[in-house]
Amino acid sequence: MLTEYQTVTSISGPLMLVENVSGARYGEMVEIEICDGTVRHGQILQVDRDKVLVQVFEGTEGVDISSSTVRLLGKPQQLAVSPDILGRVFTGTGRPKDGGAEIVAEKFVNINGNPINPYSRDYPNEFIQTGISTIDGLNPLVRGQKLPIFSGAGLPHDEITAQLARQATVRGKGEQFAVVFAAMGITFEAAQFFINDLQSTGAIERAVLFINLANDPAIERIATPRVALTAAEYLAFERDMHVLVILNDMTNYCEALRQISAARKEVPGRRGYPGYLYTDLATIYERAGRIKGKKGSITQVPVLTMPEDDKTHPVPDLTGYITEGQIILSRSLNRKGIAPPVDVLPSLSRLKDKGIGKGKTREDHADLYNQLYAAYARGKECQELATILGEAALSEEDRKYMIFANQFEKRYISQGYYENRTVEQTLDLGWELLSMFEDTELKRIRVEFIKKYMKRK
Repeated sequence: MLTEYQTVTSISGPLMLVENVSGARYGEMVEIEICDGTVRHGQILQVDRDKVLVQVFEGTEGVDISSSTVRLLGKPQQLAVSPDILGRVFTGTGRPKDGGAEIVAEKFVNINGNPINPYSRDYPNEFIQTGISTIDGLNPLVRGQKLPIFSGAGLPHDEITAQLARQATVRGKGEQFAVVFAAMGITFEAAQFFINDLQSTGAIERAVLFINLANDPAIERIATPRVALTAAEYLAFERDMHVLVILNDMTNYCEALRQISAARKEVPGRRGYPGYLYTDLATIYERAGRIKGKKGSITQVPVLTMPEDDKTHPVPDLTGYITEGQIILSRSLNRKGIAPPVDVLPSLSRLKDKGIGKGKTREDHADLYNQLYAAYARGKECQELATILGEAALSEEDRKYMIFANQFEKRYISQGYYENRTVEQTLDLGWELLSMFEDTELKRIRVEFIKKYMKRK
């Protein structure tokens, strides 16, 4: 029998204080029955002797303190999982949103998960093909990695994440691949874009979507990434699938965390965010990885919009400490019409050397990306010099590098959102662009690779 209390004493925003409670536990789920008979759901945030602080998922608007009944359910927030979750769209808390039937649960799993024992972790070292040249060729994504996308307001991160969800795959026979997409605080139009895009291309069949809209409760936003990662852990470690988890947008998640922290009257940290923001983000990001003895893996691509394109903002700053690199989108490339507008020079995948090479991508991959990066960096410097001094002031060699940078942006970086390139096509395109230089100028590539792969006209 469930324990009921009619001792609600105060309400502040989405929070409710209940007194004279016994046996309550942190994280326990509750039901709140209000005066008109409707039931709302909540979770215990804090326990102080006989007082509990409850966060109400549907908000506290219209709740009358004197006539509300709170029932403790004796269990944490759980997600019903089974293979049937593939191809479905859910709310941010895991309820069906696509009009389909309720999931017949194989089991119910606590959404907070269990930390992976560091001794049991396996090192990420297998390549994931995204079909995007700037990632596959220069900043490869590896199974079990956490590689965030740093974006800004108005930049096309939605299009890039949809492209990743459609195109990403693991190489090799018999490998099962799935995408878990968690959207937090996005608009209805953006949600429909993702759903329609995956449905029209058939990619929905291997995807699970959890959608929290901008007008949904901020409290629900706190649960959404954890619900998504619970589904991913089930598919990866119990169904032996390689799972790509896309979390879009983590800045909205952090704003919700700041809102709840303010309602709890906690002492704020940097820019009003709670002091435990780093720890909270780590509990999400560190649920990626591979486990020894398990075939499946979880790879994370968190997306975050940097306020005012500021990389020192707490959300991208702390994310950078926890994750293994970053893909940065460029506003200037976006203005030029280059899509996807990935800024190659500051982008980085710290595990790229582990997932490429002979037997994984191709033997020339590492040398090639080093040479492309160096040539593009020199070309950008020459573009800046031409802007300041005029193109006439450049040497013949400088002009060649400037032409290379322009071609590199037009042909290598820019590919559109529906072109799916294999890694071999990306590597061959790199060699084609480098063919404008003499062999002696390609100082970062071994001579045997130049002889084998360079095709001169």
